[in-house]
Amino acid sequence: MQTVISDLKSRPTPDSKQSGLLYITVWRWHFYAGLFCIPFVLWLSCTGLIYLFKPQIDQAIDRPYDRLSIQGPLKLPSEQVAAALKSVPGSVFTAYEMPPNEHAAARVLVGQQAETIRIYVHPQSLQILHTINENDRLTREISHLHGELMLGDTGSRIVELAASWAIVMILTGLFLWFGKGKLSLAGMAYPRFHLKERPFWKDLHAVVGFWVAGFTLFMLISGLPWTSSWGGMLKSIRQWSSPTPIHQDWSTGSRSEAMAAMQMHQAMQQGGMSGMPMAGMSEHADHGGHHRGARGTLLSPAQYAALDRIIAQTPALNLPPPVQVHPPIPSRHQPWNVTSETQNRPLRQKVIYSDTGDWQKTETFGSKPLLDRLIGYGVAIHEGQLFGWLNLALGVFTALGLILVITSGLIMWLKRRPTKRLGAPTAVLQPRLAISLKALIVIMGVLLPMFGISLLIVLLLDRFVLSRIPPVARFLGLQSSVHMA
Repeated sequence: MQTVISDLKSRPTPDSKQSGLLYITVWRWHFYAGLFCIPFVLWLSCTGLIYLFKPQIDQAIDRPYDRLSIQGPLKLPSEQVAAALKSVPGSVFTAYEMPPNEHAAARVLVGQQAETIRIYVHPQSLQILHTINENDRLTREISHLHGELMLGDTGSRIVELAASWAIVMILTGLFLWFGKGKLSLAGMAYPRFHLKERPFWKDLHAVVGFWVAGFTLFMLISGLPWTSSWGGMLKSIRQWSSPTPIHQDWSTGSRSEAMAAMQMHQAMQQGGMSGMPMAGMSEHADHGGHHRGARGTLLSPAQYAALDRIIAQTPALNLPPPVQVHPPIPSRHQPWNVTSETQNRPLRQKVIYSDTGDWQKTETFGSKPLLDRLIGYGVAIHEGQLFGWLNLALGVFTALGLILVITSGLIMWLKRRPTKRLGAPTAVLQPRLAISLKALIVIMGVLLPMFGISLLIVLLLDRFVLSRIPPVARFLGLQSSVHMA
């Protein structure tokens, strides 16, 4: 307790007792929010740092399939698709990804139940070079580690809860930064490197935290639409207010992504694509010239021709890679289309074609609803892609800064933590919070439901359980030594 009191005395305190108690209360919130967020912020920072380099990682992994020895004419794309489908029995054709160069393997995406499988086909010999489930690709696994802890919707809710409290941690940290009671660039804008031990780590924690706070808040908020809880709620509200089905350019977790894939693949298998393929069938030609199999039909000659014609036109579109050609699904009113899947979402375009492979129209990012565009910009910045190398550098700086902030905060805590005590700032009995602060807490609880629910649980446990168990209360610092006048 003496350590806590001496630490309080060493802090610059505001003039009034009321503001001093408010400072201690906010500090306590910051302490607990930070303590809870330590493992999650470190996890999100490390996995996010890796995912910032997704294009480079994917390119490095695919390098063996981008430098093939090719001489002579290539097989038609339709033949490459047929070869891929034969290699995965029971699959349906979902997309053809344009090779990155003339010496690269063809990438064919096929669907099987809820899975999407990527097949690398030699464009000349039709040899299957590599087959991998899309969810098993390294960057996709990093994405699931980052957003779901590899725990599906449960992990997504945990990440959302941690992100919500991380927002509290940053806002309270900014309050403490501005509430130091004096204006001095040293220790606020830059650390005082001549300091030793805990004062140095305190300076480092405050200064780096200040410089990364704004972008970290943006990163946390821009990631919420992808979560199963907050993102699912947003989609439900949008669907409720829209007379037509909502089609978002992002998923709300791997479970919803798998369900959407399953429904699409079923629509293809049930004839919604006018005989689009089911692989693993012995083929023979009927009198009408169609290629038939034991359980259904492969592409008709007209569909083969449309596929080849569209792919032949695609390089001239100059769309940002990766570029995928998607087949039609009449039951979903989906025509042939060529889509840019670039991570810089504002550059994405979709080119619509007729059944015969004739151009119909082009849909750009600017034609999307305002909310979709705002979220698209947010995701592009989140992934370090919107404004080139500067966006990437800012993402790296933020991730490394967060790691340093969390590490320095942990070191500060360990250096001042009393024996057999958690070391939290001493609780204030019935602090009188400003109406504006109360309103902010209520608003955050509504906008961030996971935070609101967890806050109610914490307050109830604090008031009716933990504070009534003396050893626990002493350990957590729930017994106040500071009283209101």
